[in-house]
Amino acid sequence: MAEARAADGTSLHWEERGSGPTVMLVPYWSMHPMVFEPLSTELAADSRVVRFDERGTGRSDRIGPYDVQTAADDLEAVCEAIGGAQVAVCLVGASNSAVRVANRRPDLLERVVCVGSAPFAVGALSSSESLIASRAVVDAILQQIETDYRGAIRSVLSGADSGFSDDEVRERVQLQADYSSGEAAAARARSWAADEGGLEHGRRLGPRLAVILTEAMGGDDQWFPAAREMQPIIEEAFPQAGVHWAANGIVTAATECAGIIRAVATSPAYDRQP
Repeated sequence: MAEARAADGTSLHWEERGSGPTVMLVPYWSMHPMVFEPLSTELAADSRVVRFDERGTGRSDRIGPYDVQTAADDLEAVCEAIGGAQVAVCLVGASNSAVRVANRRPDLLERVVCVGSAPFAVGALSSSESLIASRAVVDAILQQIETDYRGAIRSVLSGADSGFSDDEVRERVQLQADYSSGEAAAARARSWAADEGGLEHGRRLGPRLAVILTEAMGGDDQWFPAAREMQPIIEEAFPQAGVHWAANGIVTAATECAGIIRAVATSPAYDRQP
């Protein structure tokens, strides 16, 4: 079993498949690693694909703390153990830790691709019509994570651009509850919601930051804004970032998303320096 050691000695499990440029798949609080499986299969045809279990999840040590800065430190430790990565692929709050590492250690992590969002705190989307724009709604789901973890996972999956059927949602709720404790999930979600530093770290990456938006994502009754509403928010916050479009997300459009990630990982347009 491959493992990295965090600065405090916490053991972090990681695994790899394929060969070629290294693509790091960065986990976030409400996701079981199987969500990355279609994308992993596509990328592994010509890339080395690495994923890891954050502390408090899977086969890594079940030890806190679970804040954004610790997540960044742990990601750096894994990048060190694997010899660095050309690109990290992130969803939601994982972006906030990845941009920190890419800024301070470009030798270990060159570029960051965010799928469906960017390294924001929730307040950055307050002008939208999506659920996450409401502080009351966000506070309610954070409280639900702490008091009814399974229900919170179900709410997030049902209100996201997942493409999952009801049966698939139930399966993923069970997988996630087994994979991560409610304590770790709640702490991570609260830390991300309050994190104002990701915006500046993402901006400092300049053209080393890329975002994949999908036509089907978001909307008034979903957690995140519709992609056409999200695009100008991202372009204003991160004017040098590359914005790419896919028909759907990493589950239902894995081939298309993998092609974009390959391009970002190898294109001279994404220089190491802004």
